[in-house]
Amino acid sequence: MKPITKQAVQAYLEQFLNKTVYIHLETTTGAYSAHKNESNMTVVAFIRNTKVTYHQAKITGNGPYRVGLKMNEGWIYAEGLTDWVYNDENQLLMAGHNSEGQLAIALQISEKPFQY
Repeated sequence: MKPITKQAVQAYLEQFLNKTVYIHLETTTGAYSAHKNESNMTVVAFIRNTKVTYHQAKITGNGPYRVGLKMNEGWIYAEGLTDWVYNDENQLLMAGHNSEGQLAIALQISEKPFQY
């Protein structure tokens, strides 16, 4: 992965406009959060291989970045994204890493289901 450049990510987001795509969205404070301080609450959200069709996509911010995907009846929204890659399987993978390099959020888009 490499640091996000808004123009490049925006172009890849638009590549998937009006197509049925698979989404992976994950946020986590990680088990390390509670491990370091027992008073911290571990928070996790995980969605994998959910099919959606979005008709508008936007990346905003100056880093970390926000990505919003507008569907007919709602939004998918991810904030805190720092890095990205478009891989050989035509998947757009975006992630947000904290100051210690640990994953805090991931948003991934693909025309094929993600493999486990």
